[in-house]
Amino acid sequence: MKQAQDDGPFFHGTKADLAPGDLLTAGFRSNYRPEVVMNHVYFTAVSDGAGLAAELAAGDAEPRVYEVAPIGPYEDDPNVTDKKFPGNPTRSYRSTEPVRIVREVTDWPRLTSEALRLWRERLAALRADERGEIIN
Repeated sequence: MKQAQDDGPFFHGTKADLAPGDLLTAGFRSNYRPEVVMNHVYFTAVSDGAGLAAELAAGDAEPRVYEVAPIGPYEDDPNVTDKKFPGNPTRSYRSTEPVRIVREVTDWPRLTSEALRLWRERLAALRADERGEIIN
């Protein structure tokens, strides 16, 4: 796994209620393609991106954003980098190793209901398109 260039801080968006010191691990279903069990934990250096992920995460719980610290090597997320888009504009990363919760971030901007609806429509269209395949 090639080490990514970004040093953080890093963020993860989810609907899980977590505490500092908890570990996020791979092996759970994708929020975007529930039929796929993920081999990686995903995170970003952009707190707004983690907020979007939290809003779109599966389930009815409250969306949450956490600052996280990778405890092993990590790489650029190929789902939003050179395999699909040039560079890493979203500063998104993934690791097969766990990431540790540092703290909950409470001051991230929430999506409007209209913006959330549009994102869900985009995801539904992506699921129907082969370009929406998750590089796992």
